[in-house]
Amino acid sequence: MLIIPLITKKCYNEIMEIRENVPIASLTTMRLGGNARYVVSVKTPEDVRAAYIFAKDHNMPVWVMGGGANTIGRDEGFPGVILLNKITGIFIEQDGKFVAAENINTDSLDEKLILKGMGGEVWDNFVKVACDLDYSGIEALSMIPGTLGAAPVQNIGAYGQEISQVILSVEAYDTKTTEFVTIKKSDMQMSYRSSRFNHGEDAGRFVILSVTVKLHKGELQRPFYNSLERYIEKYHETNFSPNNIRRMICEIRADKLPDPKLVASAGSFFKNVFLNKDESDAAEAKGIPVWRSANGEGKINSGWLIEQCGLKGKEMFGFKVSDKAALVLINKTAKSYHDLDQARQTIIDAVQENFGYILGQEPVEMPILTEVD
Repeated sequence: MLIIPLITKKCYNEIMEIRENVPIASLTTMRLGGNARYVVSVKTPEDVRAAYIFAKDHNMPVWVMGGGANTIGRDEGFPGVILLNKITGIFIEQDGKFVAAENINTDSLDEKLILKGMGGEVWDNFVKVACDLDYSGIEALSMIPGTLGAAPVQNIGAYGQEISQVILSVEAYDTKTTEFVTIKKSDMQMSYRSSRFNHGEDAGRFVILSVTVKLHKGELQRPFYNSLERYIEKYHETNFSPNNIRRMICEIRADKLPDPKLVASAGSFFKNVFLNKDESDAAEAKGIPVWRSANGEGKINSGWLIEQCGLKGKEMFGFKVSDKAALVLINKTAKSYHDLDQARQTIIDAVQENFGYILGQEPVEMPILTEVD
């Protein structure tokens, strides 16, 4: 353990503890990767600023991570500082102020709810608070692994909902200006699994400290996403309240997706394939199931494509294509990124050869960097 002394009161309000030479495999749910030079767990916004000052003083890059569910480590490791966001707390706006959710007077809540969570908070805890209060907007995003700070970066989505549909703003640390800023939804450039935070010139520039969303009373309306509709038909469900939708989603996901705490996996490894209207029409003409939006555009479940290639349940290079959800890749015995690269390419090649679509990857990969003297 390395103890970093106080530099200035402006940047530090307590001594920082920094771990050295930490295996990245121990920080990510796919359990791959060499050592990180330093790992810092931050618990306050000022800790974030302090971590970046430390990295700058040592001429080292920074990689921000929450729960490690969306990061793939490389065998070469990371010759810099991994910043683990551990800033927690969930708050509700009441009378113009944010009050800790556990202290809220629920009798005073109305049709709309402004809910704020800190970046290191577990995403599913955030969803549970909303559903327990009977507010709709993120119930279909139940059990998505990871932290709240990662949610707007990737614009997480599932079963027809995306965080872009409810997000109002984020508070962030701007590593370029070294200031704390508030960024509104209109400035986030959100699209499918993409945002200003992970694409373009600002990728990696902002550390998300908190996320604020606007939810509402009410129930989701049918038709739902295919797997949810099948569940509803099977069990004759008629209650579509936020908590009951959450219960159904949790049961579906628990049956299909491995718990990353128990099974080495990054959750949904491949993105779905998005098509314009003409492409959707062409796919359906070939017998490919397409989930259509109101404007005629559609998407194909990547798991369906992989399954049709005969890869569901197959093992290759130390990885297994899940036999319950083929878009999930499970690390059975692999220790090397090279093994992942071969398994991934085998799947991508098979789908392209059979259907002509090129699958994209959901989790991001840490860069290969040269050690700084």
